[in-house]
Amino acid sequence: MKGRGCWETASVRSFCSSGCLNKFKKDDSGDDDEEPAAPADNSELHHTLKTLSLKLNDLSTCNDLIAKHGAALQRSLNELDSLKIPSECGEKLKVVNERATLFRITSNAMINACRDFLELAETHSRKWQRALNYEQEQRVHLEETIEQLAKQHNSLERAFCNTPGRPASSSKSFSEGSFLTSKGENSEEDEDTEYFDAMEDSTSFITVITEATEDRKPESGPGTTTVDWTSADNVLDGASLMPKDSCKVKRRVRIPDKPNYSLNLWSIMKNCIGRELSRIPMPVNFNEPLSMLQRLTEDLEYHHLLDKAVNCTSSVEQMCLVAAFSVSSYSTTVHRIAKPFNPMLGETFELDRMEDMGLRSLCEQVSHHPPSAAHHVFSKHGWSLWQEITIASKFRGKYISIMPLGAIHLEFQASGNHYVWRKSTSTVHNIIVGKLWIDQSGDIEIVNHKTKDRCQLKFVPYSYFSKEAARKVTGVVSDSQGKAHYVLSGSWDEQMECSKIVHSSPSSDGKQKTVYQTLPAKVLWRKYPLPENAENMYYFSELALTLNEQEEGVAPTDSRLRPDQRLMERGRWDEANTEKQRLEEKQRLSRRRRLESCTAGCGGEEAEKESDGYAPLWFEKRLDPLTGEMACIYKGGYWEAKEKKDWHMCPNIF
Repeated sequence: MKGRGCWETASVRSFCSSGCLNKFKKDDSGDDDEEPAAPADNSELHHTLKTLSLKLNDLSTCNDLIAKHGAALQRSLNELDSLKIPSECGEKLKVVNERATLFRITSNAMINACRDFLELAETHSRKWQRALNYEQEQRVHLEETIEQLAKQHNSLERAFCNTPGRPASSSKSFSEGSFLTSKGENSEEDEDTEYFDAMEDSTSFITVITEATEDRKPESGPGTTTVDWTSADNVLDGASLMPKDSCKVKRRVRIPDKPNYSLNLWSIMKNCIGRELSRIPMPVNFNEPLSMLQRLTEDLEYHHLLDKAVNCTSSVEQMCLVAAFSVSSYSTTVHRIAKPFNPMLGETFELDRMEDMGLRSLCEQVSHHPPSAAHHVFSKHGWSLWQEITIASKFRGKYISIMPLGAIHLEFQASGNHYVWRKSTSTVHNIIVGKLWIDQSGDIEIVNHKTKDRCQLKFVPYSYFSKEAARKVTGVVSDSQGKAHYVLSGSWDEQMECSKIVHSSPSSDGKQKTVYQTLPAKVLWRKYPLPENAENMYYFSELALTLNEQEEGVAPTDSRLRPDQRLMERGRWDEANTEKQRLEEKQRLSRRRRLESCTAGCGGEEAEKESDGYAPLWFEKRLDPLTGEMACIYKGGYWEAKEKKDWHMCPNIF
């Protein structure tokens, strides 16, 4: 034991004689008013980081040695205390033992402080390393961008000068990681030239905007594409300026303010990591007083875009409006971080707005696990929309991913144009710590199955290091031959614009990009402002405020009649939670009875039903000939039943 103590003492002395602790303390301290010297180059930077890392390792070693010696000293004193020694020695030994105990307590405090310091230092070291790496990458990226700009500027200037009869005009553009300007011959840069910062992970094209002239003839050549411009191209003008429903029916404009209830989110979510979100029992505190069926119906808020699209004689122009409509459905989600109610199996929601919106919409919850809703819309203006959306969602600890699965169909009766697309992925961030926020990401392809026109939309995910505005959306509309006609740009929470392409050519920078020369942009869609006091009403839009308004004549399965949702809207959350548990237990009991019935023997029509014996009331499963998938399609009968006020076939779900 004595030999071991000598060896450990020598180890401590050896460590202390190295001067590491003193040197670390000296390097860590400094005058607050003095700016630290920047490393001369990357090698000096890496050397500094390596030295700091070694000092952290030395401090960790010292930490371990103190802990070891403290424990050894305590064991030695305990052994002495157990020996039979005179009383006088026992008193002195007691004093030594007390001092050793104080030393142990002090050492433990220092060890804990050292451990905290190490963790903090390592955390910040990684953070600083990432920040330094990012700045280095940005510097290299900037140098490449400047070189690229010089090449593009030179190429565009030559092309501009070689175009006969071309007037001098300013231009503006955006591209990946750069901006681009062109000069007219013998002219100065226009003072009004605008520059748009580019997005990381942006679309692989460059847009150059020019003024339109009716007699201009763009240069054509190998690898170039031109699109004729005519003054009659005015169908898209004022698309975003359509008035809200002109024949407006008076409806409610507010709901009771949201109560201020506190709830420990982590106490509920900590045992739910990795589980399907729809299977997690959640109190209404996390909900908004609307069901998923009503949220699905909110996609129709900007239905006037489709009403406008009916009058388009050009299919690519119509595609622009359809694309704007598909983006507009996300505009209500930017502040809507609360979860809608999971509909009960068989729950429905109708929106009978023929008078003011010119349409009728019906949703039905056709499956509970996985949650799936079927939707059908008929408009008197000449279009129909239908979809079956299955919500796949996962809680990942820090965020929730929501993946809507299923195709959306839109058909215009007069032209026969039939569009199909799918929704993007929604992500709710900062579930545990920080302010909740939602983002959309992914690519959407809209296909006109009659003309084979296509629109490629890209929802750019938000990046912490990006200097770009969040919620960016870009896209290109092409015909069946792959020739691009329009460039789309905007954001999914504000507006979308389209620019007609008059000339396209490969980029001269050696990268696989296309340069699109376009006419000035036209606004396709702009978001309506939120109602007054929206922040206290769950950030509901004007349409959302009316969706849960009580109406006469709806089916007994309608979401407006759901008691827990109604209680929550009125601010009676405790009662709503009790009612929610009752409804969920009632649904589980109904499912057990269906399973027992199927087990007893199902045949004929029953064999076509789902495994738990349930079949939707207003929709039926059919093979979608365009996607090759099975989907629930409206089979009719609902509006006739409403007209007759005959709801005897509806189940008792509430």
